[in-house]
Amino acid sequence: MRRICLALPTNRSCLPAISALHDEAVYAVTHFDVEVHVLVLDSCGPREFGQHAAAVRALPATAGVVTHHLGEAEQREFLREVIAASDADKPEVLLDLMLPAALSYGACTNRAFLVAAALGCTSVHRRDSDSRYQVVAGTAGPHGAITEPGADGGRSLTAYPIHHELLTLGRSAADAAGSVTTADLDPRHAGKPVSMVGASFVGEMSVDIAEMRAIDADAYREVVGLWAPFDWSAEQKAEFADDSFRGAGTEQFTADHSLLTHVDPMRVDMCNIAFHGVQEAVPLLPATDTIGSDYFLIHLVHDATLPGVLHNRNIVNFYTPERRTGPGFTAYQTRFAKFFLSMLYLNFVYDRMERAGEALLDDRHQVRTEAVVELLWESSRLDQTENVRRLEVLDRAYRRLGGRYAEFADVLAAGRARLLDEARRDIEEFAVLTEVWPALVRGARTTGPALLQRQPD
Repeated sequence: MRRICLALPTNRSCLPAISALHDEAVYAVTHFDVEVHVLVLDSCGPREFGQHAAAVRALPATAGVVTHHLGEAEQREFLREVIAASDADKPEVLLDLMLPAALSYGACTNRAFLVAAALGCTSVHRRDSDSRYQVVAGTAGPHGAITEPGADGGRSLTAYPIHHELLTLGRSAADAAGSVTTADLDPRHAGKPVSMVGASFVGEMSVDIAEMRAIDADAYREVVGLWAPFDWSAEQKAEFADDSFRGAGTEQFTADHSLLTHVDPMRVDMCNIAFHGVQEAVPLLPATDTIGSDYFLIHLVHDATLPGVLHNRNIVNFYTPERRTGPGFTAYQTRFAKFFLSMLYLNFVYDRMERAGEALLDDRHQVRTEAVVELLWESSRLDQTENVRRLEVLDRAYRRLGGRYAEFADVLAAGRARLLDEARRDIEEFAVLTEVWPALVRGARTTGPALLQRQPD
């Protein structure tokens, strides 16, 4: 029986998401031979944390489903022991990278990876607190597959992504080919494991910038185009911007479809993803206050020529209102700006990984951590001229947008030197963490199980 981790990191109230996550776990054990560890990594304040704890305790007991609700105190204790067991240098530095004081999308998922390793889980399946599952009228087929409804419309079914994840994740591409709708993979990759299964989202954009596009579409394209490699033409960047952060648009789920392929990183989202193997070789960027810091493995799986499955059980994305308030707006736009600055380094690494291809893997088709570390350190030595120009573009575009965007341009201008330094430091810290990551995973496996058994009820 496989043991898997269904993880939900959160720093906001999300009672419906916790209940829905448990329902997805029940679906998994009903249709597959698995034991599901439902993991809620909770960074909320005392009030919300207490509500979440009560909700987890109230979940109905189900054979094969084990729940874990860890606050930051429990997470910190777990990490201290794991880091000590790894025998790595500068343990306090590593603790700060794993559990920083500020928001980090990458760090919270890295903690999920280590907890999953401690629990003996072979895969990690991540969801987000501001998303929900599509519900459709259809007919359930083998393993819970959803087919087109008949004349009577069928019954109400929930399109849980874990269906496709458990059908194929961790199997060789050759074995997984019989469990997908179509395959687009060269036979030479048949022996490699399916290392990622994912889909995207429908609903609101993955980044909360629809208002910017509504105010000035040209300024929006100029800003979002900063995500692209800097040497692309203006036309390429504009086209890229029009395709960015949209997920699957408004495409509603009707029946299951899946594709075995090298998954395009633009077609999947971290709210709807599962990894096998790679999460124990390389972590995610632990940068704080930076949107997109958790997407590195999506690129690594693709660039290393590891098979993946792209399916269509897209999650419904929505936003909580606090990021559209005054302080929330400033914080969110800062994360957005830091995302663009991180791309100086990440685009370089993605380019080099794609060139390396299969050379990133060993003879067992596992990612060579040291090959990725080398690229990260190389990127950290890049000249910052591109990032200076990125900040100039942001300043110009935000002032053109006017209103609170123009006010935020003043914030960016005042913090320019600090932001440039932080972007370089972020990639350096990523290299440091990646160097010791396999040792941390081993530490989690050896010390984690007993530690996690001590978590409070």
